[in-house]
Amino acid sequence: MEQHRTRPPRPRQRRGMPVPAQGGRGTHVDVRRGPPVARRPAPPLVQAAQRVPNPRLTGLGSGLFCGASMFALGCLDQLLFGASLVVYGALFLPVCALTAVWVRRGDLVTAPVVVPIAFTFGLLAVADHSGGIGGRVMGLFTALATQAGWLYGGTLIAGLIVTVRKVALMSRRAAQRRAQAAASRRAFPPARPSRPTG
Repeated sequence: MEQHRTRPPRPRQRRGMPVPAQGGRGTHVDVRRGPPVARRPAPPLVQAAQRVPNPRLTGLGSGLFCGASMFALGCLDQLLFGASLVVYGALFLPVCALTAVWVRRGDLVTAPVVVPIAFTFGLLAVADHSGGIGGRVMGLFTALATQAGWLYGGTLIAGLIVTVRKVALMSRRAAQRRAQAAASRRAFPPARPSRPTG
C-alpha cells in the first residue's frame, strides 16, 4: 500500500504584513523604522562662520598673502585717506589675524615672522616719497619708528592666535593617542599571571 507524503497546511500571509525572519545565511530582517528625526538648524552665527572661506596657506603663501594685502591696502590708503599711517596701522591688525588663522598647521611658526615683513613692504606705498631714494628710505624708517605700536600689536595678535592653535593641536593629538592606547588595551588585555598550584 502506498503512502503519500502530506505536508501540513501553511497559514496564508496577509498582504502588507512583514515576512517572518528565517534562519540560515543571508537572513534579512525587515525592521520598520519610524519617521526620520528632524535636525534643528544651526544658529545664524554658526551658519555665517561656516560660509567664511577657510583656506590653508603654506608659509610662503601666507607671506605672499600678507605682503600683497598690505601693499594693496597701503595703495588704497594713499588714494582715499592721503597716506594716513593710523588707517594703515588699523588695517594691519585684521590682516595679521587672518594670516595667523589661515596658515596651515605645519607652518604655524611662519605667521609671526612674515607679518612684520609685510608691514614694512606695505609702508612703501604710504611712507613719504619726497627727496628721491634717500628721502624714500628716510620716510620708510620714520614711518617704522612712529608706527611701531601697530607693528608690535599685529605681531602679538598673530603670535597669540598661532599659540592657541598650536596648543589645541597638541591637546587633540594627545587625546587621540590616549584613545588609541585605551582601544588597544581593550582589544588586547594584559594576561593575568597564573597562580602556582600547590
